Parts: sequence; C-alpha cells; structure tokens
Amino acid sequence: MRVVVLADTHLKQAWPNRHLPEAVTTALQTADAILHAGDITQQVHLDDLACSAPVYAVLGNNDHELVGTLPDELTVELGGVRIGMIHDSGPATGRGERLYARFRDADVVVFGHSHIPWNATGQDGQLLFNPGSPTERRRQPHGTFGILDVQGGAIRAARIQTV
Repeated sequence: MRVVVLADTHLKQAWPNRHLPEAVTTALQTADAILHAGDITQQVHLDDLACSAPVYAVLGNNDHELVGTLPDELTVELGGVRIGMIHDSGPATGRGERLYARFRDADVVVFGHSHIPWNATGQDGQLLFNPGSPTERRRQPHGTFGILDVQGGAIRAARIQTV
C-alpha cells in the first residue's frame, strides 16, 4: 500500500497560481490512500485529492472553513499500521514523549504545522513523520511531501520527497 502524505499545502481558490507541484500530482496517481496533516484550507481541495484515493485529514490552524468538518486529531489503520494524525505537534523538544502520550497505540504519528520535514523514530520505536510543505517551503531549501510504503502490517519505507 502506498500512502501519500501531505501537510501545509495552503491551497486557496483565491490564489489560482498556487497548486500542487507535478511531483505531488504524479505521486497521487499511484496512491492507495492520502493523509493530509492540516492547512489545506478548503473542502474543494480535499474533494480534488479524493479523486485519486481515500483521504484522511485533520484540521490545521488555517482551516477556518473546515472547522466542524475535520477533526483536530485522528487515528486510522492502513494496511495493518495504526497512524495517528495531528496538525501541530508542538516544539521539537519533548515531541517524542508528547506524541507517544497522545497516540500510544499508533505505529506512526503524522503531523505538520512547522513546514519542516521530519522523519525520525520517537519513543518506543514510534515513527514521527512530518512531510513538510510542497507549496510553502519557508526556510527549507525545497518543497517536500511524504510517501509511506506499507506492507504486511508494517512501514517498509518512509520517505520525504522533494518537489
């Protein structure tokens, strides 16, 4: 199972020149599922993603139009892997312990907010994964998104891709 992981896309119909980069749209063509860790901003963009694969998303701090539609946090099981999702994981210091306390049963915790890609092992072997942002790289050298390859109830690969 191939899972495309996005966050902080900040797509808005009012910004017609902002769109997902070609690397992302190409990856979406082979996705079995899509995770969005907040700040997509509008339902129409979630609907567009859902044309490629089932979408699981959480509310970001810029998702004002989606309040009441998306949860603040979510846990899903994909291919036998439990994935916790939240937009803002808080500061890097103590992140592993904080996310483990919140998503104790999750194998992976996907988060966003910082626009900083993060692919590291947290407490008790839990994978902490922030795909960064494909559209607003901020202080990062490149826009990024993530790919999780799930097989046999385990994460076989977790990659940050540049755009």
